Amino acid sequence: MTRTGNRPMQAYLDNSATTRPCEAAIEAMERCMREGFYNPSSVYAPAVEAFRQEREARENLLKPIHSAGCDLIFTSGGTEANNLAVLGAVTRMRGHQTVAVSAVEHPSVLAAFDRLHELGHDVRTIGVDIHGQPDWTALEKALEDGASLVSMMQVNNETGALLDAEKLSRLVDGRALIHVDGVQGYLRVPFDMKRADLYSFSGHKLHGPKGIGALVVKKGVKLNPRQVGGGQENGLRSGTENTPGIAGLNAAALELQGLWPDLPGRLMAKKLRFIEAVRRVVPEVVVHGPAPEDAAPHIVNLGFPHVRGEVMLHALEAEGVYVSTGSACSSKKLKVSSVLTAMGIPPQNAEWAVRFSLSPHTTDEELDYAAGKLGMCYDLLKRFQRR
Repeated sequence: MTRTGNRPMQAYLDNSATTRPCEAAIEAMERCMREGFYNPSSVYAPAVEAFRQEREARENLLKPIHSAGCDLIFTSGGTEANNLAVLGAVTRMRGHQTVAVSAVEHPSVLAAFDRLHELGHDVRTIGVDIHGQPDWTALEKALEDGASLVSMMQVNNETGALLDAEKLSRLVDGRALIHVDGVQGYLRVPFDMKRADLYSFSGHKLHGPKGIGALVVKKGVKLNPRQVGGGQENGLRSGTENTPGIAGLNAAALELQGLWPDLPGRLMAKKLRFIEAVRRVVPEVVVHGPAPEDAAPHIVNLGFPHVRGEVMLHALEAEGVYVSTGSACSSKKLKVSSVLTAMGIPPQNAEWAVRFSLSPHTTDEELDYAAGKLGMCYDLLKRFQRR
């Protein structure tokens, strides 16, 4: 393994799984735990100050997605936010519902729709094309049949495919609630809440801590709580507020906001540079999903012909390069990606998939190192391909 000084060279390219907490987040959390540990629901002065800081964090987190007229509900992360959006919305509605979800959603969304199916609701799964774009005709049919909720992710966590939120909003035209899973998009890809009724995101995907996330809810949208008790978060998420987590999330978000509006362009330049470097050493490499320049600026899914993704993953791990084969929530199951399968990619080709995901802190040195090790590992591993 190459070393820089006394430390082995590494390249962390799995930022869609989780990100390294930034120093601002760590410092904010430590300060909160040491000095601002008070319960925001209490009424003495230090607790009132904790409540004020929590309210300020909500306002800061709503600004980047133009959320005037929206509430922000803190949750334990993206999974809980997605569950609250999907199950909370539909269980609040009366009677049997028709609902629609794309075939390439995160497991926390698909499992919530599976639960709705078990409860007797009509779940319409909307297919996608080879570029990860939804079948708009199928969605229109679901809406004509009375769909009351549509859920689609802003950025696909495996391929980086981008949702055309404007087209979705125009097609739905108020006939249904729109939930957008923004876990992979918030503060990396622009979004405007006028395109959705519900929007979820997670702290640890943007250099904040684990255990904190949020659901943005447009005014007038009614939800049933998934967690009851003391009535915190407007009665939608009971439990003493995770004030250190909120402080860390807010600090991380403010740091990323400070990098706008240049951040998406900088990330895209890094990603395209990396892909070109890989193509130089592995000319056979295949891009799964949309063309890189048409996808999110921080995610690319590459296939290395005749080398299984998990084999490449472990070969790279031995060289200090950390990547994944898909969603971290299902990667240990060692099965072909359901996302790539839904896109029509043959199972054998889908087995070659490796996901690379960047962050604002990813360096050119890391990318060059990773590309070099990819070429070396592929040259070795392709000799053992199955015939």
